[in-house]
Amino acid sequence: VRAFHHAFSTNDCSRNVYIKKNGFTLHRNPIAQSTDGARTKIGFSEGRHAWEVWWEGPLGTVAVIGIATKRAAMQCQGYVALLGSDDQSWGWNLVDNNLLHNGEVNGSFPQCNNAPKYQIGERIRVILDMEDKTLAFERGYEFLGVAFRGLPKVCLYPAVSAVYGNTEVTLVYLGKPLDG
Repeated sequence: VRAFHHAFSTNDCSRNVYIKKNGFTLHRNPIAQSTDGARTKIGFSEGRHAWEVWWEGPLGTVAVIGIATKRAAMQCQGYVALLGSDDQSWGWNLVDNNLLHNGEVNGSFPQCNNAPKYQIGERIRVILDMEDKTLAFERGYEFLGVAFRGLPKVCLYPAVSAVYGNTEVTLVYLGKPLDG
């Protein structure tokens, strides 16, 4: 029940996506020259939180997971990295392993030689720590590191953006992350 309260918001997403009845899966309609995203129902301004995200279809040219404020756009023209395109969102583009914020690439992620590319169905755990103001990622049981530091003390929402028609993205809130 807790995870459902933290699922995608049907009222806070692009008009080109719909949230499936389970509440956890976004389906992007096949609309040309559009990037489309969604935020969850509940955002965070304090505490530590974790959720998992995975693609159930092709990534396309841009597939971004991360966080956004309420002011971040959830739809734009063209095929772009919507999350991270402004100062209201932070994202990891799974296609090219770039970190994005304020319309700029903030380096590659994870920071290792020949980082493996995301595989469809692979679960990525996202860890938001509002006390330390950081956003980190895990793949499987491997901690990939902190991607963003110095996040603002505002309400931040788990979010995704996608470009590929008929792809599906699932996001499930896990609660407080387990350390170790």
